[in-house]
Amino acid sequence: MKLFRSIKELQQTLAADRIAGLTIGFVPTMGALHLGHLSLVERAGRENDRVVVSIFVNPTQFNDPHDLRIYPRTLDADMALLSGCRCDYVFAPSVEEIYPEPDTRKFDFGSLGSVMEGHFRPGHFNGVAQVVSRLFDLVKPGKAYFGLKDFQQYSIIKNMCLILKLPIGIVACDIVREADGLAMSSRNALLTPEHRAVAPQIYSTLQLALKEAGHFAPDVVKRHVADRINSLGLLKIEYFEIVDELTLKTVSSWKRKGTKVGCIAVFAGKVRLIDNIIFAK
Repeated sequence: MKLFRSIKELQQTLAADRIAGLTIGFVPTMGALHLGHLSLVERAGRENDRVVVSIFVNPTQFNDPHDLRIYPRTLDADMALLSGCRCDYVFAPSVEEIYPEPDTRKFDFGSLGSVMEGHFRPGHFNGVAQVVSRLFDLVKPGKAYFGLKDFQQYSIIKNMCLILKLPIGIVACDIVREADGLAMSSRNALLTPEHRAVAPQIYSTLQLALKEAGHFAPDVVKRHVADRINSLGLLKIEYFEIVDELTLKTVSSWKRKGTKVGCIAVFAGKVRLIDNIIFAK
């Protein structure tokens, strides 16, 4: 496994790999890696000859400067974790390396980018698109791997590839959870012991919503989820939406064709956690 800090050195190595006919899989991350990230790396290793993992805390996708400041940065620990995986190259550039000049591009994702995370974190997905498209241009992978915990982000990235006509396969990977059901996230490390103890209730509440889906209308299920989360005291719901898998538009009836996804954002103290669950078609 080799660590690259510069774009030039990374691209020289990848160019040689392409000449040799090797396929390249890519896992973009912001570091503070956990088993969820490693599951993406392992899948990329099974499906490609070379695996690149980027570790870069992207400032343009944070609408809260405090959130950017406290985001965990643990490169040494990340490298140690990756050393046990099928990872060939780690790309950990500086902000100046990625953005030698300010990125002023604006992306229009329509309703995909204006609901849920897009509504509560204005500018977030534009920053995501800026950095991911930049990394895609540098790495030029055949496939890139994203976890479905960030379901809306996955939808945005797929749409971005269509807009930019990028010949990259976007591979969705299942959510990896702790033994108590909490979706693995780099932000979990920021939880207090009290908030960590109650955070698994997010997923258990989503599971209850899944059971209720056959008995109550979507609006009623949404209200029950909000009431349960807020009744716990240490958690505060920001949103819970039941949306169409493809359009991310709110679903008002279970009879509507297509897969529905229940997407949630919850504050555990000052730490914001997201999760989702897939409802039957």
